[in-house]
Amino acid sequence: MTIVSCKPPPDDRQAMPGAHAQAGLQVIERVGCGSCHVIPGVDWPKGTVGPALGGLANRALIAGQLPNRPDLLAAYIQNAPALVPGSGMPAMPVSADDARDVAAYLYEKGQR
Repeated sequence: MTIVSCKPPPDDRQAMPGAHAQAGLQVIERVGCGSCHVIPGVDWPKGTVGPALGGLANRALIAGQLPNRPDLLAAYIQNAPALVPGSGMPAMPVSADDARDVAAYLYEKGQR
């Protein structure tokens, strides 16, 4: 017997309890992430120094080296050089909560 479903099972690998995607967008705009990245939902600027972040939720790796997990994405957003020495992304002036909010936004909007 074959069972068919219209909806895949829930995927909570990128769940970020307590994080707020909308607040993440405000952080992204405040610190100027769009200066280096094309980010879904950010109309301007559209930087090309760093990778475009659309589809981030579907990528296997962060910065081509780290497993794509919420804890690592938030840590990378906050201090990329500490996790990936030589990274072109600088440490960002954001709190741990801000970094979690940004990660939540990128996972939510980065599914496209």
